[in-house]
Amino acid sequence: MSVLTRRADFLAANRGLRVARPGFVLLVNPNLHQQVRFGITVTKKIGNAVIRNRMKRRFRALLREALPALGLPAHDHVLIGRDGGVERDFAKLREELTAALARAAQGKGDPPRRRK
Repeated sequence: MSVLTRRADFLAANRGLRVARPGFVLLVNPNLHQQVRFGITVTKKIGNAVIRNRMKRRFRALLREALPALGLPAHDHVLIGRDGGVERDFAKLREELTAALARAAQGKGDPPRRRK
């Protein structure tokens, strides 16, 4: 498992499957590296640096726990933090991530976002 660092990888993941949950949005996109990779995005709309870093730490812990067993092989997984996600119970976030990964494995994503 490796971490996404390049902007182009995050933009490519945005063209993939999208599964929205109350605490986060999961983006899943096939990659050419034949390994499971993950990335985390938390914008300034969520809060100050302390809140954003706390959310990223929680997401990293969730992904490292869930992706080896439930992640799609040879895919990029990107979690985008949503407002209120940092206050959610960790067990609830784990359940939501498990459900989102199962939905992505079935190929069932949410409809694309409307352009503004």
